[in-house]
This record gives sequence, structure tokens and C-alpha cells, in this order.
Amino acid sequence: MEQREEALVHEHFDDAELKALYVEHQELKRQLEAFRDKLHLSNEEEIEKKRLQKRKLSCKDRIMEILARYR
Repeated sequence: MEQREEALVHEHFDDAELKALYVEHQELKRQLEAFRDKLHLSNEEEIEKKRLQKRKLSCKDRIMEILARYR
């Protein structure tokens, strides 16, 4: 997420859905960073990584939809 978008999110933190999605997006980002630190992933870890990536993208898409209303 770009700085401009993050600034807009913070500007509209009174929107409960937007805030919840942003917090979830940041948590998913943190979890995915843990996978990046590993040299090799097990099959289960690969599956979990893909699941987290899809959820993070879904959160970002929804965040962008909400931000479009504020632009």
C-alpha cells in the first residue's frame, strides 16, 4: 500500500470497517514476512502462505473500494 493510500486510511479511521480491514491487512503482512525469512517451506507452509496472500489481497481490494468513496 502506498503512503498516500495509508494516509487516506488514517484520515478516515473513524470508518470501523476500513480500520478493521487495515489492521487485518497489517497483521497478514507481518505473518507473511515470517515466511520470507525461511529458506524452505514445507507443503503446509506453502499452502498457508498462499492462503494469507489471497486474504491480504482481498483486504487490500476492499480497502481500495472504500477509499474510492472518499476520493
